[in-house]
Amino acid sequence: MNENNNNKRNKGGRKPKLNPSIHRHVFRLTDEENAKLLSLFEASGMNNKAKFLISQVFGNEMKSVKIDKGTVDYYMRLTSFHSQFRAIGVNYNQIVKLLYRHFSEKKAAAFLYKLEKQTAEMAMLCQKIIQLTEEFEAEHLKKQREK
Repeated sequence: MNENNNNKRNKGGRKPKLNPSIHRHVFRLTDEENAKLLSLFEASGMNNKAKFLISQVFGNEMKSVKIDKGTVDYYMRLTSFHSQFRAIGVNYNQIVKLLYRHFSEKKAAAFLYKLEKQTAEMAMLCQKIIQLTEEFEAEHLKKQREK
């Protein structure tokens, strides 16, 4: 009875892997080769050098993504500007409704005339922003894609 209990006892530790990596290979690199390997490893975004090397040896495609902080910042600011522009459009509609509700037609027309001038200036500003964005994409983003 005592022997039966001993056989059922757990030995402890981690469960063994089904297909363990037991074969080891060693190779040496020059300083230049090592620097190139490390830069490729960092560009890959993988967190394990051994898995990175295995993927390269067996021909898996390496994907590297370079993030340009300037481009990201530009698009973040452009996105926030776009949301502000939409908010102005909503406010514009609310102002027009309020003008016609609370003022006479003459007074409302005078205020709307001023509002139209500001809107025309804002439309010109929006056209400039679109032009700058197209120039930015043509100069910077397409050059990066070609590399």
